[in-house]
Amino acid sequence: MPAALDGASFWPLFAFFFGVVLLRTQLTYWIARLVTRWSLDHTRPRRPWVARVHRWLQGEGTARGLRTVERWGVVAVPLSFLATGTKTVVNAAAGVVAMPFPRYLPAMLLGCVVHATIYATVGWAAWSAALAAATGSAWGIAAIAVIALAVLILVALRLRARRRASTADGAELP
Repeated sequence: MPAALDGASFWPLFAFFFGVVLLRTQLTYWIARLVTRWSLDHTRPRRPWVARVHRWLQGEGTARGLRTVERWGVVAVPLSFLATGTKTVVNAAAGVVAMPFPRYLPAMLLGCVVHATIYATVGWAAWSAALAAATGSAWGIAAIAVIALAVLILVALRLRARRRASTADGAELP
């Protein structure tokens, strides 16, 4: 978050978080919709980033998002902003199934308002308090460093396993 927003009142924080989540969800929806369209038009995407998104769209997370959108329809979009880890897959699923934009937009905007409200109030305050508590001691800083290192190692191992699996399947690497 920009330093100018440190200690800011509700409305500047709300505007910041609303803008961030609006941009992120729009990009997710349109990239998923575009890559799905390209994938339907071309059986093997040639552009490396399209191939990566294509593989992600075929993953279990997106499949869960599709099932949620199929079951709950447009209501799934604003509800996805209430739970961690669901926003991206549900908004991508809305793009994959080509949910009509006039129906998607109000639901997405409602979700953005909910998200920005949570983060501009209790969400950001809780994050700031936890970070301040953790960095207030040498043990807290060490814990953050260990967690960051663990996340990097897990990401690297997953990427390596995916590359090995795609090489074993004879698929092209991006």
